[in-house]
Amino acid sequence: MTKEAFQAKIQEICRRYEPGPVRLLDILREVQASFGWISDDAIDEIARTLRMPRVEVESTASFYAFLSCRPVGRVAIRLCDDIIDRMHGMERIQRVFEGELGIRLGETTPDGNITLTRTACIGMSDQAPAALVNDVVVTRLSTDLARTIVAELRSHLDPTRLVKQVGDGNNAHELVNAMVENNIRLRGPVIFAPFSPGDALPKALAMTPVEVIRHVKTARLRGRGGAGFPTGMKWEFTRNAPGERRFLICNADEGEPGTFKDRVILTECPDLLFEGMTVGGYAIGAKEGILYLRGEYAYLRRFLEAVLEERRRNGLLGKGILGYPDFDFDIRIQMGAGAYICGEETALISSCEGLRGDPKNRPPFPAQKGYLGCPTAVNNVETLCCVARIIQEGAGWFAQQGSDGSSGTKLLSVSGDCKRPGVYEVPFGTSLARVLEMVGAEGVQAVQVGGASGHLVGPADFSRHICFDDLSTGGSVMVFSAERDLLEVVEAFQEFFTDESCGYCTPCRAGNPVMLEYVRRIRSGKATRREVDTLRTLAGTVKQASRCGLGQTSPNALLDLFEKFPQVVESRLQAVTRDVLPSFDLETALAEATRVVGRPSVHSSNR
Repeated sequence: MTKEAFQAKIQEICRRYEPGPVRLLDILREVQASFGWISDDAIDEIARTLRMPRVEVESTASFYAFLSCRPVGRVAIRLCDDIIDRMHGMERIQRVFEGELGIRLGETTPDGNITLTRTACIGMSDQAPAALVNDVVVTRLSTDLARTIVAELRSHLDPTRLVKQVGDGNNAHELVNAMVENNIRLRGPVIFAPFSPGDALPKALAMTPVEVIRHVKTARLRGRGGAGFPTGMKWEFTRNAPGERRFLICNADEGEPGTFKDRVILTECPDLLFEGMTVGGYAIGAKEGILYLRGEYAYLRRFLEAVLEERRRNGLLGKGILGYPDFDFDIRIQMGAGAYICGEETALISSCEGLRGDPKNRPPFPAQKGYLGCPTAVNNVETLCCVARIIQEGAGWFAQQGSDGSSGTKLLSVSGDCKRPGVYEVPFGTSLARVLEMVGAEGVQAVQVGGASGHLVGPADFSRHICFDDLSTGGSVMVFSAERDLLEVVEAFQEFFTDESCGYCTPCRAGNPVMLEYVRRIRSGKATRREVDTLRTLAGTVKQASRCGLGQTSPNALLDLFEKFPQVVESRLQAVTRDVLPSFDLETALAEATRVVGRPSVHSSNR
């Protein structure tokens, strides 16, 4: 391609997204899809076309895991590397991929066709081990399947042809065509009950916006993302904030390891979600809504766009919804590009604005000053589905379900050592013991409730209840049997947080790698009690001093391990019997110097 044709192509892509700088992430995604990577020349041309500083374009391009500023293969195989996939043999499968491709992880085949890399949880923990091949999801990997995948890709380089059998429900829809299974194990009355487009919206429009907010408050709906902030209160703050323009954003960036409930909602209940978003837009006075869809769920985008278009044709979206001339509301889909931090609402807003997914300082809160500096309500997928059901069935109906402080139901994504992994809709107040019974978990050593950022609980806590006032969770429930090494689990979590930190604040950026190193020392049997004490102090510092929720929660599982499973740590510790710590290896420390001078160290040989 000539330089002129290249520049013309970049300019054409930029023109498709207006206003340009705000849609920078979309532009970068399309450039990546068109050219295979985002070159320096592409960054230069994007910056010139959008009339923005080059450093801002490069900053965004280099931030997201699914974007690359160096050449990659036409096909990218991304192996899911969370703890659940490791438990199901991902390391063994990785070695097979490396052997068949003749490359190591992070490399590209000599012909430039296939890149092998790893990625964090892709929302398939109920059918692990799994991988993304470009945007195609491959589930239940095996060593034999890995060999078959490599052979097929070498022959046709078309990931879509890897799908031999589609999953249930809308996974079989022609616009999805995925081998993903829903694994809905327990259907409750809120999310998975029957719903038809338009079941709730006319009832909402028969009320004033203030009455809709009061209705949601009466239902005692709290955000399902984990924090549990009252939804009606958030909407009230957003509606009353000064400003002519307001936004409602749906956070569909469920990057928490072990969480996949939103994947199922997006696949099987999109109208329930979009109806909840529309009700929310009416309540807060917004004309524009954004569904922030994680990059790992790109295979659902065409299907969701088709559902939105159908709603527009039926008068449920767009101008003058259902004949109400004063109510205009529409929804666009903003794709993510692989960044766990964007699950934090201010980082998500930054990403929607075309920036790095850096969290913002609060105050001001998004309800006061959010997307484009306007009042913005950010709600979780499950929360907005609850809104539609509350309007359809009534606030009293919803409030009567669940427990006193937590009304309604909760979707749980259950994975790990159990017979029936999948999605369960349970009433709030259900005990963890009851959940473990339902999923067929036996000989359980520990359960991680709330994902990597949640809490590690043992048998003494299995009588506790899933609710905001006891065991609060965004949805992830990972089960670990007695055969699992909990230090391996905690190490995997610390690796995750080290990789996913945005790097803005020192406690998180520097603290998580140091915590990871200490955990590795303990696991290898090279740590002393003094080092454990140092690690405990460091974990407390990271928790207290980090800027956002990632760093504030990253030490949770580690601290729970110390408190609730002290025997796991104690059994690995060594006493100090020499002048140096057991974790210090003199020969390893001197290895580079030995190589340079070409002879053994006299200090090492005289030990």
